[in-house]
Amino acid sequence: MNDTDSKIWVDADACPNPIKEILFRAAERKGVRVILVANQLLRVPVSPHIAVVRVGSGFDVADQYIEDQVRANDLVITADIPLAAAVIDKDALAVNPRGELYNADNIRQKLTMRDFMETLRGSGVHTGGPDSFSQADKHAFAKTLDKWLAGR
Repeated sequence: MNDTDSKIWVDADACPNPIKEILFRAAERKGVRVILVANQLLRVPVSPHIAVVRVGSGFDVADQYIEDQVRANDLVITADIPLAAAVIDKDALAVNPRGELYNADNIRQKLTMRDFMETLRGSGVHTGGPDSFSQADKHAFAKTLDKWLAGR
């Protein structure tokens, strides 16, 4: 398989709509296959480049599907750190919807921090949530996506 066969997998249940719109435009512009995986019904443009896979409900069902299907050089859009780690282990790339690229150099640290925060929340400490999705996040994502598209 060459890099032009690479696909974009989207952990779509929690993916912000502005990111989906960027991906839909990229699919049409570059002819790249975008596959959204979700446990709910999604509306997407009719396109030979865009597909939706609806998985059953349940904890991490969509993540497991993506992990099983992803191949080397594919790109996965996810905010899920364990899924990103599994993707990296398969020689694929992962980026979160805010444009941050996960890689072998930073994923272990992010897993450790995620586990630490989960432990805090489990013991009753309020840790807050992520900042609201912003225009800067959208632009950062678009820049990261463009870089991946140019290199494939």
